[in-house]
Amino acid sequence: MLNRLEALRSHLLALPRSRKRLLQVVVDLLLVWLALWLAFVLRLGGSEGVEPLGGHAWLFVLAPLLAIPLYIRSGLYRAVLRYVGNDALWTLLRTISLSALLLALAIYWYQDAPAFVPRSLVFNYWWLSLCLVGGLRLLMRQFFLGNWLDAGLGLVSRTARQHPLPRVAIYGAGAAGNQLVAALRLGRAMQPVAFIDDNPGIQHQLIAGLRVYAPAQITELLEDLQPAEILLAIPSASRARRREVLNALERYAVPVRSMPGFMDLASGRVKVDDLQEVDIADLLGRDAVAPDAGLLARCIRDQAVLVTGAGGSIGSELCRQIITQAPRRLVLLEHSEYALYAIHQELQRLAPGLEVVPILGSIRNHSRLLDVLRHWRIDTLYHAAAYKHVPMVEHNIAEGIHNNVLGTLNAAQAAIIAGVRHFVLISTDKAVRPTNVMGCSKRLAEMVLQALASEAQPVLYGREEPAPVNRTRFAMVRFGNVLGSSGSVIPLFREQIRRGGPVTVTHPQINRYFMTIPEAAQLVIQAGAMDGQGGDVYVLDMGEPVRIAELAERMIHLSGLSVRSDTHPLGDIAIAYTGLRPGEKLYEELLIGDNVTATDHPMICRAREQYLDWAALRELLASLQAALRADDFVTVRALLLAHVDGYRPEGDIVDWLYDRPANTSLPETAPDCVTG
Repeated sequence: MLNRLEALRSHLLALPRSRKRLLQVVVDLLLVWLALWLAFVLRLGGSEGVEPLGGHAWLFVLAPLLAIPLYIRSGLYRAVLRYVGNDALWTLLRTISLSALLLALAIYWYQDAPAFVPRSLVFNYWWLSLCLVGGLRLLMRQFFLGNWLDAGLGLVSRTARQHPLPRVAIYGAGAAGNQLVAALRLGRAMQPVAFIDDNPGIQHQLIAGLRVYAPAQITELLEDLQPAEILLAIPSASRARRREVLNALERYAVPVRSMPGFMDLASGRVKVDDLQEVDIADLLGRDAVAPDAGLLARCIRDQAVLVTGAGGSIGSELCRQIITQAPRRLVLLEHSEYALYAIHQELQRLAPGLEVVPILGSIRNHSRLLDVLRHWRIDTLYHAAAYKHVPMVEHNIAEGIHNNVLGTLNAAQAAIIAGVRHFVLISTDKAVRPTNVMGCSKRLAEMVLQALASEAQPVLYGREEPAPVNRTRFAMVRFGNVLGSSGSVIPLFREQIRRGGPVTVTHPQINRYFMTIPEAAQLVIQAGAMDGQGGDVYVLDMGEPVRIAELAERMIHLSGLSVRSDTHPLGDIAIAYTGLRPGEKLYEELLIGDNVTATDHPMICRAREQYLDWAALRELLASLQAALRADDFVTVRALLLAHVDGYRPEGDIVDWLYDRPANTSLPETAPDCVTG
């Protein structure tokens, strides 16, 4: 029986659209006749006195002649039965009511009818038509969605085990959960078997044919229905609430995935049934603070804005946030051709009326950068271009310093010459008491801006004549790791879990600050727009640090797997500790000193930190560049050690650098990482 009904469903779906419409018209014609005949039967108390082929034939001809054209005119046959919703039902109500009214007028005018027609017949005809025509459409919607047997009958527990599709339970029986059920039934990739909801008013009830379980009954649900996954359908819940839910689900050996948020649905980037891995931001449980609209727009609206590193994780999100603030022009500077192409295409799609200019180039090319700033008359520059991967820069010292320090110097000096009004550097918590060259290079980049900001008319590095009057306001924004960025541990952990492990963590106690990319980008824009003296270092509130090993364990559990360890040797995924990488710290800091003050934004602080004056910094830059040209990385590290506050490389490198005689060459016994 089930197979025959499924075959009928497939056959009807495969019919040409014209034939489907003709079939609907014929069925509606029969239903109009049936509604009219039943209206007579109910009014007269039986079928005696009803003459469809006699005295009442005119009425049985007139009723469909009035109804069917109205159905066609109202677009009822253009609606796809699988997607019939409230709007189509309201249209049906209006159309049937109008056809019944016209039929009543016809009965009133036709006084010489050959057979008696009760005037109250019209009311019966009206509600019977609603039940028959509307009810059949609702029934066919359920039939074509594939849940015609389960919906409303409470038969899920009996039939679900026989269903060939993977079974899923949905956490959240509200509007989002019901939309997800409809999408899954339509897509026929998964079979929803139950709801889970905290609301006691709907627990143990049936919604869309599915029983609603309380969170305390999840064990019972898993044993009875054996769902392969639990899908979160609470997109409007706060981060803190989602974290509570995930904490509760973590103890069960079942994978958890999430329905997209409403903003992603509204933007068209995803659909209801585009299920995602659990958002790691939900595990952190920290809700973003609503942005200050005035700060977001201050340095962007009606201005020409340039983003360096526009194709990177932070740079691309900055671009997405910038286009929402109506700039006059957005210029993208990126050295990766594919990354530039990808973000340019995306921005053109998101803001088709905005002038978005893709520039292929490098911040290490001073003259090219200056030409771009002058030609496009840039008002605000967000400097996101940098090498950020700690071990990679540790093994490529020259490239890291050229890009992060000298590239920032090029951009800052070009901004002064071109008259750029606002310059915002994207910095990092690794610049605070760094143990690696990447952190040192970012701290030096901060020091370059701090020194230039203190000079009203600096003599630029590499030039003898003074620059124009410095009208550029420099600001630096310092924050920790962002979730999902290139090089982040999150995608690495997910891939390792998919491969069956092990998940690699460098140290059991290592921890990091985390923030979502959109939140970080919004805060960068707001911090860069704050009133300051110039050369201000803004520090973002990153919340509490997260232990990476604990994050790995939770990702394993929420994938429906268990951690394999000495105490649990039969677990699914092992966590392997590989040791700290070159230049890596156990924990990160955001402040060098204690001189920090609050701002008007609760998530942004202002730090005042020591730095070299411009004359001393120019000498340091000249010494660094000379050492780099000579491939003298011993001197490079010694210069960093002497001038970057708190820099302490790994192991005994510090002692070796301090103890070595001046101008000595590198001995064979020097540590490998000294050489770069």
